Amino acid sequence: MSYVPPHKRHSNDKDKPSPLPELPPPPPPHTHFKHNPITRSSNSRSHSQKKINKIIYADHAVSEWFFVGLHHNDFPSFVKLHPISLESFQHQYIEKPHILLCTHTHLPEPEGSQERKPWEVVADKTLQNLIQSFEYVRAEMDVQDLEQEKVKPTFVARLGKILFHGAPSATQEELRQNLADGIMPRQLKRTFYTHIPTSYVDNMTKGETIKIGLDFTKEKDVFRVQLSDANRPESTISCKCSIMKELDKLKLYKIELSQVRQMVTDISCLTKNIDLRLMLCSKRILTVLKDDEMECIQSLIESAVLDPNVKGGLRWPLGKSTSGDRFSVCGVWHTIIKVYVNPSIKLKVRYVDRFDFRSSMGESASEVYLNLKGIISLLQVQKVDIGLISKELEDNLKLIWDHFLDCENFLG
Repeated sequence: MSYVPPHKRHSNDKDKPSPLPELPPPPPPHTHFKHNPITRSSNSRSHSQKKINKIIYADHAVSEWFFVGLHHNDFPSFVKLHPISLESFQHQYIEKPHILLCTHTHLPEPEGSQERKPWEVVADKTLQNLIQSFEYVRAEMDVQDLEQEKVKPTFVARLGKILFHGAPSATQEELRQNLADGIMPRQLKRTFYTHIPTSYVDNMTKGETIKIGLDFTKEKDVFRVQLSDANRPESTISCKCSIMKELDKLKLYKIELSQVRQMVTDISCLTKNIDLRLMLCSKRILTVLKDDEMECIQSLIESAVLDPNVKGGLRWPLGKSTSGDRFSVCGVWHTIIKVYVNPSIKLKVRYVDRFDFRSSMGESASEVYLNLKGIISLLQVQKVDIGLISKELEDNLKLIWDHFLDCENFLG
């Protein structure tokens, strides 16, 4: 049975939900999309972590939000919190999420030559947190056990829309004043919605990448099987697998622990219709496992059945989703990824089909993000050149602002 990628599937009954994989009843529901903002904790140990709904933040992590794109010192009346409807969030939040909506289509041009460009503002506000947060990553890399694991840092720019959740009791004017001061009201939480319309994805892959000097390198078809480990309750094991088409089976090629978020900066781009998230993360690639550990994991991978009719594309026969008293399947990601590169940026366009067995929730999405690999290379040198990093960051952000933040009818 050949596997059908999620973005090419067709159904005769659009209202009929995809059947769920054959697994034992899940534990109590758990939503991994919601999390509270985290600020720096100056007295925290660099290796301790806070786990928030399966999204793991380093204990020293920085999480912040700000807006750019307006040539005003205040938050004008034509920017409002606007409710929207999203099916993927209806089962997680009672109230509709809100987005910041700029109701003026033509904004006044900046006065004077001293007005800073939006990408300059973002670079300036981000640089110090990025440098400081990477020092914690460097400390992890210095103490890594190269015989058993490798710490890999990444700095990515994710494209999407910032959603604000909650039931605001304040008036629009009070909320505007809070947001103008860079304050996230306590009654509002934020998430980052990354499902990009396919028309935007097609434009990125067919024309825009050539225009900005990105070359197509490869397309990957990857299954990511997520395992819970009784010996590592604070983390999740992620098994990356390719497909052996002749056998309709998975082949394991990499094992990682959950990525840890070191810095998350959300930027509302008010004159654009796509927002930006800059995120510094570290993850541990497990290079050596004990024989019995590897046997248990291999057993779970080999038991998986490719099935295009279930969410996530994989199912396990009854009783085969656990191995011993230690490992059990807790989620699946199936992704079709196209990769485009230049010397400093790696663009990834992916179609992803996710399913979380713990919450029995799944979603399919098309997503676009940029791995800012040039900045990571500059951060890893022994003597960091802050001026060089600032210039690279500013150049990357200008490229993103000019070419990646416009999308017709995206949540509009």
